[in-house]
Amino acid sequence: MAREYLDQLRVDDRADLLARGRRRRWPCGATLFGEGDRSTSVVLVLSGRAKVFSLTEQGGEVLLAIRGPGALLGEMSALDGAPRSASVAALEPLDTIVVPVRSFLDFLLDRPDAAVCIVRLIVSRLRDSDRKRVEFGTYDALGRVALRLAEMAERFGQSGEHGEHGVRITLPLTQDELAAWTASSRESVTKALRTLRRHGVIETSRRSVAVLDVDGLRARAR
Repeated sequence: MAREYLDQLRVDDRADLLARGRRRRWPCGATLFGEGDRSTSVVLVLSGRAKVFSLTEQGGEVLLAIRGPGALLGEMSALDGAPRSASVAALEPLDTIVVPVRSFLDFLLDRPDAAVCIVRLIVSRLRDSDRKRVEFGTYDALGRVALRLAEMAERFGQSGEHGEHGVRITLPLTQDELAAWTASSRESVTKALRTLRRHGVIETSRRSVAVLDVDGLRARAR
């Protein structure tokens, strides 16, 4: 997966963009913006992690992505002027820079290298979306859960008590949210986690998962 937007920018481009916005902190659970809202700003994540999601007609939640430090949120609506295509909420306290849409668009006109980075970011996200659609049609619930845990281990894992071959995922994601991310029921996620524990590739505790074998985790999806 490509680097987050701020991480792709040149030092001077990054400084210019951050200077165009204002600092804002969001508590855990806060909604940054909702699906269908009109776009007035983009949000740059300095620290913390957020979820991008959509609500079904039945009131259920479909989790589309997790964004962490360096991420740019709300860029699609800023670029095309259409309403927000998804909602974003804080999974943990967020420290952000909020940039008005007009200032953000002026930034892209002034900084062509930064505009190219936007194209790369959108292409990367489209590729990731296509890959997940294939996964939903190819893998069962166990496979989808295993792949998402492997992705989280690689993006958000922290080496800890299990040594160099194990990483702990500290992302505060509930089983309901993991189910929403894998198009599975909560019961299927619970069963998948139980199976992965039995095979010795993960260990679980409250709101935390230790991945002991990332390759073994991916192998469970085959």
